[in-house]
Amino acid sequence: MLKLGVLVSGGGTNLQAIIDKIESGYLSNCTIVTVISSKPDAYALERARKHNIEGVCIPRKSFDSIEEYDRALIAHLEKRDVDLVVMAGFLSILGETFTKRYKNRIINVHPSLIPSFCGKGYYGLIPHIKALEYGVKVTGATVHFVELEADAGPIILQKAVYINEDDTPETLQKRVMEEAEWDILPRAIKLISENKVVVEGRKVKILD
Repeated sequence: MLKLGVLVSGGGTNLQAIIDKIESGYLSNCTIVTVISSKPDAYALERARKHNIEGVCIPRKSFDSIEEYDRALIAHLEKRDVDLVVMAGFLSILGETFTKRYKNRIINVHPSLIPSFCGKGYYGLIPHIKALEYGVKVTGATVHFVELEADAGPIILQKAVYINEDDTPETLQKRVMEEAEWDILPRAIKLISENKVVVEGRKVKILD
């Protein structure tokens, strides 16, 4: 059984997508053992509670340094034997201690086709605003392994979403979530749970 620790900061729609796939049997050999929020009022914690999943708040501002914050997160996850850390809209920065401790065991979903519209500061509506400003015809979402540099780790899965002429950042954000993020994040978790993901340098190989 693959034990998941999910990191959240907001509404938790991607957390819900994972919960739904576990309950439907799609992620039959996965379980969420803890949900950690960086914000006490994140609705994601309520989602966890509704499904009898442990939800805790560990805010970055309670710690003097990223190093201390990393250690607090690691201690919490290790106590629960977490195998895979899933960042599902987690807005706090993770440091070197954390990313090294869980190398190739932290995944994140980002709302663009990396390497476009990504990196430091690209979160929430911003990738969608930038995609529309640039005039691209296709955007989407990416699931990747997390490294110290933002959105820079090896890419596991990507899915394209076409942009409509009348899209606003809000309509585009909603469609990218529904059509891409909620599909490829659980799919990546499933592949990892089945030992079908192999990292070779910058590239990820998906085994049949």
